[in-house]
Amino acid sequence: MTDRFPLVGRGAELERLEAVLDGRGGRPGVVDLTGSAGIGKSRLLTELCERAADRGMAVLRGRATEYERHIPFRLFTDAFADLDPELLHDLDPQSPAAPVLYGVGPGGAVGVAGAGPADRFAAHRATARLLAELAGRGGTGLLIALDDLHWADPASLELLDHLVRHPLRAPVVIIVARRDRQTSPSLTAALTRGIDAGAVLRLDLGPLAEDTCREHLAAGLPPGRAARLYAASEGNPLYFLTLLQGQSASAVPAGGLATLLLDELSPLTAAQRRTAEAVAVLGDHSTPPLLALTAAAPDLAGLHADLSALARRDLLRPGPGGRWSLRHPVLRAVVHENTEHHRRAGMHRRAAAALAGAGAAASVRAHHVERALTGWDPELADVLLEAAGQSETTAPASSAHWLGVVLRVMPDTPPYTARRRELLLKRARALSVCGKLRESRDLLHEVIAAIPADGGGAGAGPAGGDDGNGGDGRDGAVMRAAAVTLCASMERHLGQYRASVALLRRELRRRPAPGPAEAVALGLELGSSAPHASAYQDVRAELLHTYELARTLGDEPAAAGALAISALGEAYDGNLPAAREYTDRAGACVDALPDRDLADSCEPLARLGWAEFYLERYEDAERHADRGVAIARRRGPLHLLPHLLLCKAIVHTHSCRLGSALDLVDEAESIARGIGSDELVALVLANKAQVLIAAQPPGDGVALAVAEEAVAALGPRTSWWASLAWCVMGYAALHAGDAPRARSAILRAGGPDQAGLQPSMRPLFLEVLVTAAVVTGDLADAEQWARRARREAEHLGLPVQRASALRSEGQVLAAQGAAAAAARRYALAAEEAARSGAALWEAQSLLLGASLTAESGRADAAERMWQRGHRLAEWGGAKLLTDLADLLRPARQTAPLAPATPGLPRTSGLPGLTRREQEIASLVAEGLTTPAIAARLYLSPRTVDTHLSHIFRKTGVTSRSALAALTARTTSTVRGST
Repeated sequence: MTDRFPLVGRGAELERLEAVLDGRGGRPGVVDLTGSAGIGKSRLLTELCERAADRGMAVLRGRATEYERHIPFRLFTDAFADLDPELLHDLDPQSPAAPVLYGVGPGGAVGVAGAGPADRFAAHRATARLLAELAGRGGTGLLIALDDLHWADPASLELLDHLVRHPLRAPVVIIVARRDRQTSPSLTAALTRGIDAGAVLRLDLGPLAEDTCREHLAAGLPPGRAARLYAASEGNPLYFLTLLQGQSASAVPAGGLATLLLDELSPLTAAQRRTAEAVAVLGDHSTPPLLALTAAAPDLAGLHADLSALARRDLLRPGPGGRWSLRHPVLRAVVHENTEHHRRAGMHRRAAAALAGAGAAASVRAHHVERALTGWDPELADVLLEAAGQSETTAPASSAHWLGVVLRVMPDTPPYTARRRELLLKRARALSVCGKLRESRDLLHEVIAAIPADGGGAGAGPAGGDDGNGGDGRDGAVMRAAAVTLCASMERHLGQYRASVALLRRELRRRPAPGPAEAVALGLELGSSAPHASAYQDVRAELLHTYELARTLGDEPAAAGALAISALGEAYDGNLPAAREYTDRAGACVDALPDRDLADSCEPLARLGWAEFYLERYEDAERHADRGVAIARRRGPLHLLPHLLLCKAIVHTHSCRLGSALDLVDEAESIARGIGSDELVALVLANKAQVLIAAQPPGDGVALAVAEEAVAALGPRTSWWASLAWCVMGYAALHAGDAPRARSAILRAGGPDQAGLQPSMRPLFLEVLVTAAVVTGDLADAEQWARRARREAEHLGLPVQRASALRSEGQVLAAQGAAAAAARRYALAAEEAARSGAALWEAQSLLLGASLTAESGRADAAERMWQRGHRLAEWGGAKLLTDLADLLRPARQTAPLAPATPGLPRTSGLPGLTRREQEIASLVAEGLTTPAIAARLYLSPRTVDTHLSHIFRKTGVTSRSALAALTARTTSTVRGST
């Protein structure tokens, strides 16, 4: 019943794991081992660790525990406790990896958790670098085995998620063991995404076969007895061996496994039982000095005698550094849960005191303090508050938890009213930082409701002389305004824009009016929320007032924030002279501020970056996004990071750096899904679909599926992001070959007159309508949309938008048979895109224009266009364009026209095509859609599309309408000659 029983029935799993260690068939960075309790996960981990060590690999092993789920990085500090002490001494305690490394120091000594800088994301990157270094020291690699992952603390799970999303470029294998049914959905989803990306291998352990249990675990037992034990254990080896040891001849008794395990404790003396309970309480800190204090042992010699007696019974086992542990986590859980309540609370209290005497950080002691609390105790509460402060930025989920514990036991009476509201606000901030937006919002509504609009009220604070509402009336008003501002921000990030605006306007209208500083904070949030609920123009004057008020107060960060909001609003609306002015001023202001002035909120950098992207200032946009990402990783709220990552990703997309763009959107997606905001998930997915359209080959359905998920997440909402999601779905549908659906999506995004489309990017979105109309043969609509795109682009004066309008005109001209004029439009479009550094659009314009240039008789120019377009696309990872380049490479030679066959549809007369391709070209000329052609010829739509791609490559045309025009001209020429 231990992890030392013979490894049986797991040969296939062990073979696959050894293949991972050896790097055979590729090496995933993470192995996900799942199964029920007692199924043999830990035993398999032990065997794998031994085999890795035999190969010369460095091995680290950590285990999460049910009772220490809020100690930051607990799982990894347990693994790092096995490191060579000399290595730890070589590391800088101020390294970003310090919070991960020093939670428990070498040999089990209590370390200095949280000693590193307050930057959990820097800790992730630093830890990854450390792991790569450890793997390289011996030259044979590193294995990290993490057991009971389902009980891991949130900080450890964040770190693991980082390692899954960013596989180490080193021979490092991380194997995690967990119970699937007890794993959070977010963790399961993160590991599943890793499987999809090839970074994770999942192995599910099922029950052992009956003959395996009988032959290897119960040799010599009568068959009937073995069969009853197997039926009772259901093939679970831990249960089987427990029953076997207890010689139970029937099924598991009423108390189940716990009863069997507790039976082992019944022969113990009272002192031995207390020692076992103290080990269950202390966990990895179970050294004799700490055990003596926790168990209140009268003398150390007696304690050592008890430890030896328990070891002989195989209840306890010695470990490195003089530590002791119960032989199995299940046994620890049973002992802990069955310790009498008051005795257990007393042990945790003494454990906290003993750890304090050993110099443990508050975050290590807080776990014991929480379990020692039986009511309000100011001294113990102070430990929890200290731990919350230590973890505020490195592990905000732990900080929020400990604040919640204090609030749960703090008296809800007037002397504590002020302090209680202060802690509620702190907890709401911690929840917002770790991405729990809904919980934060609900808590903030509670704070707002508890503080009167005038900030005053009856009651006396603990020190006397305050109003019980956060200090004097002024302090209460400040707290209320802060709660309203943060609550409105949570509503906004959850997509509840109207609720956010209503909350803010009510607060700004209240009497007495908020103070100037509070009015600035409220005004900035109003400027952020209102454009999503109505229009930017509706809040323009209020933003200007907020900016002036911030300048009067000398609040430069707030002034920069107001300018950034204005820059984004004007840029989105296409009011480019004002947008450039505000962007220049915001950029100068932000660039002059140190990071510490932007640490509380890096939203100005996100807004400025997006404004610069819309203005096609890609270099500036990436620079400000990079700075924002760095600040957000150190201090900023988690929900802001996706906006910054997306800004950088979309810059990389337009400049054709699609590999890095995909990495950025994947990271943004993993964060957004954990936060629980449908709006944020939809925004991320819409941007991800944009990247996938260019990164995937023509006709691939992945981008469309992602875009469909984005619009589904939004539901019937109308907002900036909703319009974007529908536009991206239009693009994705177009590239998936569904032109009618593409048209419908764009019309849904902008309305019949398209006024709802983002003005500063309207020509790009109108290009979808032009293409859809050309494909379906509606040239009148195509001309109308192309003319409007040209007007909009000329008004904006942005090169990428002008390039889009030129491509739209080129499509119409090509459909009308004016190849030379169309080719000129595409060449000009490529020049415009190049001016902004938009390599993706330059490559697309070149490749679409190359075949038209060849058709107009300029073969050398066409080849040069094709070569540069292909080079840009290949360098940037644009699979869509590289495959398109192969299809559209200007034809060098033609083959004789294939003869017509009686009884088949009329052929096109185009040279170089097979009979089937001629048939399809003729039906395209008749205006038939792909499904209609497929039905006519008894083919699948996919087969028709494949033939069309061959036709485009051979003929050099770029659209169905151009093919129809070419077919008509060729047929007319052939008929004339006959």
